Amino acid sequence: MWDSLFGIANAWAMLCWAVLVLAPRTPLAQTAVFYAGAGLLCLVYAVLLVLLLTGALDADGAGDGGASLTSIAGVRAIFASDGGVVVGWVHYLAFDLFTGLWIARDADNKGFSQVVQAPVLLLTFLFGPAGLLAWMAIREKRARKGAKSSIRIKR
Repeated sequence: MWDSLFGIANAWAMLCWAVLVLAPRTPLAQTAVFYAGAGLLCLVYAVLLVLLLTGALDADGAGDGGASLTSIAGVRAIFASDGGVVVGWVHYLAFDLFTGLWIARDADNKGFSQVVQAPVLLLTFLFGPAGLLAWMAIREKRARKGAKSSIRIKR
């Protein structure tokens, strides 16, 4: 079961990332990535986490024996099973996709082409926070320029 969920979640996330990187930035495409992509992954994460922590799933692993989010030992207990690893992985997939969507929207608003965005989005897909950090550095000059032009001095 866990192998199947892992594969389905990965395939779904990759499809959403392909839409984000390759498709024209229409409202429909962005809404689909937001709700059907990141939103669905968040829902899957939340349901699986509750089922694991209550012991309703994977009774021999993360749902049994001190699993919690309040200590290193508790988190280690969650990841000691395939179920815990899948839940953690879906968490990464959801947040990385949400971050990628934010980067794409921010880049569009600042006038960066999708060609420039693609490597940053790939970095975000593969390494999460490293892609976000790269985007923060790349966007800085245009962000400051936009902030200065939007400030109005009242006299």
